[in-house]
Amino acid sequence: MRKNILVIYYTQTGQLEDIAKNIARPFEDKKDEYNVTYYNIQLKEDFAFPWTSEVFFNTFPESYLQIPSEIIPPPAEVLNQKFDLILFGYQVWYLTPSIPIISFLKSGFAENLLKDTPVVTISGTRNMWMLSQEKLKVYLKNFGAKLIGNIALVDRHDNYTSVLTILRWMTTGQKEKSGMLPAAGVSDEEINGAGKYGTIIEKHFRTGDYNQLQPDLVKKGAVEIRPFLVRVEKVGNKIFTVWSNLIIKKKEKRPLLIKFFKVYLMAAIWVISPIVLVPHLLLTPVLWWKREKQRKYLQGINYK
Repeated sequence: MRKNILVIYYTQTGQLEDIAKNIARPFEDKKDEYNVTYYNIQLKEDFAFPWTSEVFFNTFPESYLQIPSEIIPPPAEVLNQKFDLILFGYQVWYLTPSIPIISFLKSGFAENLLKDTPVVTISGTRNMWMLSQEKLKVYLKNFGAKLIGNIALVDRHDNYTSVLTILRWMTTGQKEKSGMLPAAGVSDEEINGAGKYGTIIEKHFRTGDYNQLQPDLVKKGAVEIRPFLVRVEKVGNKIFTVWSNLIIKKKEKRPLLIKFFKVYLMAAIWVISPIVLVPHLLLTPVLWWKREKQRKYLQGINYK
């Protein structure tokens, strides 16, 4: 009897869809053993791509505070099946799973699909996904899902270069290299090679033994941890908590506060972040063991 595999994702640019489908390919190649179903999450009122700068920044408070929008219900072929494995693809908006992903998780459909089911999370991001994954773990735990693996593919360029390329991509639709800037997002090489992770997952799924799945994925480069970015995320979450609540509470001043937030965010990226980097580097010898422990935790699938 064939096993049922569900691939859940949301995509605007197509990047995450390509990653998810490449990871699912080893299952697709064995059609006599697996039935693979794809579920592309869709909002009733979706966000246009490319983004305008106004909409991009105006999405911040709802993104960070995990305020859902209404989604189109999953098709019957998704709702009426019991799945043996779920590959869950998501992207990060403002250090949090994106609004479409949160909308699915809070829709009522998610718990029925995820409960008691092995799940591998898959993200395609600029580079800061670590604490967003921690937020997603809470949902999976509350739903009774079984997190067995995580794959986090990122833009491998330095933090400041990737800021420029992602803004170019999001606001113009141009991912390709231009001028002195490289291509944005996860590299084509990594996207096209993501099938190697699916091969590892399929091998462990076949045996039903997932104890070494995440270590095997990590060995193949599925998860990269940059300690400095973890520090930036922690600081960013504290700051975003203040800004998002302020904007939501002061509805009448929202347009003005969004403009202030935009200026602040750019200053934080280009001025405050480099300042934070200096003590981070100086404290490396003292905090090495602590950061190593943190790295191992974030590369894993456990939840504190």
